[in-house]
Amino acid sequence: MSSSLRIAAVTLALAAAPLTAQQYPTSWDPAHLNRPDVKAALAHLEAGFPKQVDEWIKIAQMPGKSGHEQQRGAYVKAEMEKAGLRVSVDSMGNVTGLRKGSGGGPTIVFAAHMDIVHSLETNTTVRRAGDTLHAPGIFDNSASVANMLATIRALNAANIVTTGDLIFVGTVQEELGLRGMDYWFKKNPKPDLLIAMDGGLGAVSYGALGIYWTRYRFKSEGAHTLRSRGMPTPVKALADAVQRIYALQPAPLPNGAVINIGQVHGGEIFNGIPQDLYFTVDLRTPDPTLLDSLDRRITRMVQEAADREKVKLVVEVEQKNGAGGTERMLEPKRRHPLVQTAIDIQKHLKVDFGMPGAAEAIPSGSTDANVGVVLGVPSIAIGRSQGGNQHTLTEWAHWPSALQGTKLTLLLATTFGDGIKPVTTRFVP
Repeated sequence: MSSSLRIAAVTLALAAAPLTAQQYPTSWDPAHLNRPDVKAALAHLEAGFPKQVDEWIKIAQMPGKSGHEQQRGAYVKAEMEKAGLRVSVDSMGNVTGLRKGSGGGPTIVFAAHMDIVHSLETNTTVRRAGDTLHAPGIFDNSASVANMLATIRALNAANIVTTGDLIFVGTVQEELGLRGMDYWFKKNPKPDLLIAMDGGLGAVSYGALGIYWTRYRFKSEGAHTLRSRGMPTPVKALADAVQRIYALQPAPLPNGAVINIGQVHGGEIFNGIPQDLYFTVDLRTPDPTLLDSLDRRITRMVQEAADREKVKLVVEVEQKNGAGGTERMLEPKRRHPLVQTAIDIQKHLKVDFGMPGAAEAIPSGSTDANVGVVLGVPSIAIGRSQGGNQHTLTEWAHWPSALQGTKLTLLLATTFGDGIKPVTTRFVP
C-alpha cells in the first residue's frame, strides 16, 4: 500500500469514531529516542545551538519585508545547497530544498516563512539581554528559518535516511495573505503532510481561520464646498455602509466571526467633496459557509449605500484565504496522528503549554498551514520558540527555547519520515 493510501486509511478509520468517544492517536514512542541516528542528531543540535542562535540573529538583521525577501532567500538557498539538498527558487521567490528519501514513505513539507511585516527602513539590529533577543521580526519568523536550517544539518550529520522525501520551503509573502505557500501548492504536487514552522511553542494549530480582505471604493464627480449642498458624496455612502457593517452581530470566535474596518482613506482638501474614498474590511471566521455569506451580505449592504447616495462603487478584493471549518467540522483532522504526536513530543521535551488546562490543540490558525488544511492535506503549525509582541517594534524571543522548537521539528521529521504509525490513543470523554 502506498504512503498516501496508508494515511488515507488511518484517517478514514479514525473519522468513523463517534464524537462521544474520541480517540486521539499518536505516533510518538519514547523508544524512538533509542535510535543511534536520532540520538546523534539531537546531540548535534545541542552542540551546535550557540551557532544556531548566531545564525538566527544574522537572518533577523537581513531585510525581510514581504515582497523584499531576496537577501534572506539567497542565504537560505546557499545554505540548503551546502547541505546537499536539491534546491529551486520559483518565480515568487519561495526557496525549496528537497532531501530525497529512499522511497516508499510519505512526502513531508516543512515550511518557514522568510518575510516580516516591518518596512525596509526599520532598524532590525538585534539586542541581546540575558536569555532574550529583542528586534522587530526576531520572533516572527526569523526564528523558524534558523530552526529549519539547523534541522537539515542535524539530519545530515547523523546520516539519517528517511523513506519519504523531506521538503523544506522558505516561503515568501506569508504576511500578505499566505501568497507564497498558496503559489507553491499551485506549482507542486500535494504532499502527504504539511508542517508550518510558525508560532509560539505549546498549542498545536490544526485548523485554518478564513480571512477575507476587501477594499470598498466610492467614486463621485466631486464639487466645491459652495456647490456641495444636495450633491452626491462618497462620504455619506461610506458613513452609511460602515454604520451598517458594525451593526452586524455574528457570534464571536472561535466558531463565529469577527469583522474589522482597518483603513479609511480619501479626500485631499477641506473645501470640496472627495472624488475617491475607500474603507477596508477584514472578515475572519473558521466557518466557510459563514465566511462567504457574511462577505456577500457586506458587499450587498455597501452597494445599497452607494446606490442610495448615487455614487459609483468599486469592489477590490485584496485576498481570500479559505476557512478550514469549525471545531466540530475539524474533528476528523484532530484525530489525525500528526496533531497528537506534535503535542506528545513537546511534552517529552518539557515545553511549557501555559496555564494548567490550557488548550493543547487549536482548531484554527493563521499560518502557511492554512493552505494545506483547506486543500485537505493533514497540516499543523508548530512553535519555533517562546516570544511575543510580534508585528511591533518591541518584538522579543526567548532564545534558549528555540532548541526545543528545533528538536520538535527534527523528531517530527524522523517519526513520520517512514510513515504514519499510531502506537497509542488518548481517550477524551
